[in-house]
Amino acid sequence: MKAPRPKASRTRRLRRIRQIFGPGFIAGAADDDPSGIATYAQAGAAYGYMLGWTMLLTWPLAAAVQEICGRIGRSTRAGLAETIRRRCPSPVLRLVVLLLFIANIINLGADLGAMGSAMSLIGGGPPHPWVIVFALASTLLETFVDYQRYARLLRWMTLALLAYAATAFVVHVSWGSVLRGLVVPAMPGSGAWMLVAAIFGTTISPYLFFWQASQEAEEAGLASAGDAEPGPDWQVRRIRLDSWLGMLFSNVIAIFIIVTTAATLNVAGTTQIDTAAQAAEALRPLAGDFAFALFAVGIIGTGMLAIPVLAGSAAYAVSEAFGWRTGLAQSAGRAKAFYGVIAAAGLLGVLVHFSSIDPMRALLWSAVVNGFVAAPLIALVIWLGSDSEAMNGQPIPRRLQLLGGAACLVMVGVAIMTTVSWIAPTAR
Repeated sequence: MKAPRPKASRTRRLRRIRQIFGPGFIAGAADDDPSGIATYAQAGAAYGYMLGWTMLLTWPLAAAVQEICGRIGRSTRAGLAETIRRRCPSPVLRLVVLLLFIANIINLGADLGAMGSAMSLIGGGPPHPWVIVFALASTLLETFVDYQRYARLLRWMTLALLAYAATAFVVHVSWGSVLRGLVVPAMPGSGAWMLVAAIFGTTISPYLFFWQASQEAEEAGLASAGDAEPGPDWQVRRIRLDSWLGMLFSNVIAIFIIVTTAATLNVAGTTQIDTAAQAAEALRPLAGDFAFALFAVGIIGTGMLAIPVLAGSAAYAVSEAFGWRTGLAQSAGRAKAFYGVIAAAGLLGVLVHFSSIDPMRALLWSAVVNGFVAAPLIALVIWLGSDSEAMNGQPIPRRLQLLGGAACLVMVGVAIMTTVSWIAPTAR
C-alpha cells in the first residue's frame, strides 16, 4: 500500500502551481482593461473578423517581452525603472517615466468612465458617482490590504474576463470567418492603420513591462526574507509559463471580444464604437439581455483588475526613478510617497473623466503613442536583459533576444505605416 503524501509536500506543490499564475498572468489579464475592450470592440464592429490576425501575431511578441521584464525583475531584485536608473542616463529615465505616467492617467480616466457607464447601464442612475466609488475602492484596497491577500484577490479577478468568452457563445458566430481572420493577415484599407496601431499599443503596453518587473522583484525580496525559495531554474520556468499563459489568456479573450462585436454590431451595420459601455449597450437589442449583462459585468470586473495595475505601475516607475521606498508589500506608513503616487493617479484619473477632454479620443491617441514608445522601450529592455553584469550573471537567452527584436521591429513597422497613412491623405 502506497504511503500517503506528506501534507507539507502537497502544500508546497499547490503553492508552486499558484505561483505559475503570478505577476505575468495578472499583467496579461489587466491588458484587457475597459479601454482595451473598447479598442477590440471597435475592431470587430468596424472590420468584422478581418483583424483577428493581430491577436495571433502579438501573442508571442508580447509574451516574450513580458518574460524578459519578469526575468529582469527576478534577477536584479529591482523594478524596470530602478534598473534603467542604474544603467542609463537620467534624461532617458525621466522621459520613459513621464510618458508612462501620462498614458496611465489617460487610461485610468477612460477605464473609470467605462466602469461608471457600465454600472449605470446595469443599475441605473448617473455614472459619475460610480467613477468616484471605483477609484476610491481600488485605492483603498491597494493601500491597506495585505500584499499576499491582495495578490490572491487580483488572481481571482482575472476570472471576470471569462464573461467575454461566454458572450461569444450566446451569439451567432461564423467560425469559418473567425479562423480566416486569424490566419490570413488582411488590411481593410489605409484608414485602418491607426486602429491597428492602437491594437498593438494596447496589447503590447509599456505599463505592463513595469508592473511585471516590479512585482517579480518584490516577490523575490519577500521570498529571500522568508522561506528558502525554489532554485533559479525553477524560477526561469515559472516566469516563462506565467508570462506566456498570461498573454495567451489576454489575447484569447481579446479574440472573443472581436468575435462578439463582429458577429453582432458589424453584421447589423453598427461600425463605430467609442466606449466599452457603448458596445455593451449596443449588444442588448442584437444579442439579448444575457449577452449585454455578461459584457457589462465584464467591464466592471476587468476595470477593478486593471486600475490597480495602472496606478501601481505608475507608482513603481515614479518611486524607483526617485529612489523612494517602493512596494505593495510595504505598509502605507513606511512608503508614503509610493502610496501617494497611487492615490494621485486615481485622483487624476477621476479628474480626466470629469474634464472636457474626450477620454476615448485621448485614449486612442495614448494607445497609438504607446505603440510608438514601445519600440525603443523594448530595445532598451532587450539590452538590459542581455547585459550579464546587470542581470547578475543570468542574461536572457538568444530565443528571447530574437523574439524581443521581432516585437521591436513589428512596432516600428506599425508606427511607420500609421505615419504614412496620416501623411498620404494630406499630400493628396
